[in-house]
Amino acid sequence: MEPVYATREDVQRALDVQPSARSNRQIDRALQSASRDVDGLCHRRFYPWQGERRFDWPYSQYRPSWRIWLDDHELLSLTSIISGGEVIDPADVVLYPQSGPPYNRVETNIGDNASWGGGDTHQLDVSMTGLWAGCPLIETTHGALTAAVATTTAGVLGVDGPTSAAVGVGSVLRIGDERLLVTGRAMTDTGQTLTADLPVQKNGTTLAVADAAGFAVDETLLIDGERLLTTDIAGDTLIVERAVDGSTLAAHTAGAALYSPRALTVARGVLGTTAATHADTAPVYRWEPPGLVRDLTIANAINRLLQEQAGYARTSKTSSGAKSMSVEAAPLDSLRSQTYDAHGRKARHRGV
Repeated sequence: MEPVYATREDVQRALDVQPSARSNRQIDRALQSASRDVDGLCHRRFYPWQGERRFDWPYSQYRPSWRIWLDDHELLSLTSIISGGEVIDPADVVLYPQSGPPYNRVETNIGDNASWGGGDTHQLDVSMTGLWAGCPLIETTHGALTAAVATTTAGVLGVDGPTSAAVGVGSVLRIGDERLLVTGRAMTDTGQTLTADLPVQKNGTTLAVADAAGFAVDETLLIDGERLLTTDIAGDTLIVERAVDGSTLAAHTAGAALYSPRALTVARGVLGTTAATHADTAPVYRWEPPGLVRDLTIANAINRLLQEQAGYARTSKTSSGAKSMSVEAAPLDSLRSQTYDAHGRKARHRGV
């Protein structure tokens, strides 16, 4: 499964739907389609991947002898190069554009002796190993592990409140040199309880706990059958939005246990990395897709879900009042144009 550019929770919150196995599958499927739509629109893939890519050399008689266009394999950092079986020092090549990654071409430094080619055949003559992605790499620290992880540990991680608040199903995480893909979340006991009753009222938004330091803004909580979203923290009081994710408003008494989705099911060693050992409290980093890419993915996923619910029969009115079967509303078209203008690329002819 390829990474997606928004999380299941992003879509659930936008639609305020009750999480269920069925709706989760629908949303995950819509996010896969929506993310690949963005790839197709922009002619690039945005998520990071570590490993080797190989290139023919020469591509054609018209190519300058020192230049390789990377085409859809844009590069963030270069680790090693082999051409014709000979190792080339990465210091002997120049990466372009000089403004910084992602780089779209590699040239041998014509002031040095390095050169491409020399293999028995032009096919896959050049091997480059590095970190590849279609956008600059932005990772932010969000919390930490709550227990040590071994290379053989099954794909379930215990995380703290900040991590729970920041990640969702579909998030790409990094711990040390290992990347992980979040494929599920489960509620676990936070070890804390309500210290005062919570009324069955929408304006009952203050939730008293013994120690608010263990919680984070944007973290989802579960009390009995009601889900609440933490919007602020003041002292040992959580300010919450009640009955989110399609749950039902209810009264709760002091002593009720507080749960949060702090058990992450993950695919380990993904995107060219390998499973590794990580210590307790190791920081958790989350990969950040470009903002417009994320927004368009959410919008496309929501549109697909609503179309599916309507049997692909949603209609909109034209300026003359007639009904049209087209559902490509102007705001979605505008978002697509903005995303392409910011991140789109045209296919490049290899001989140029």
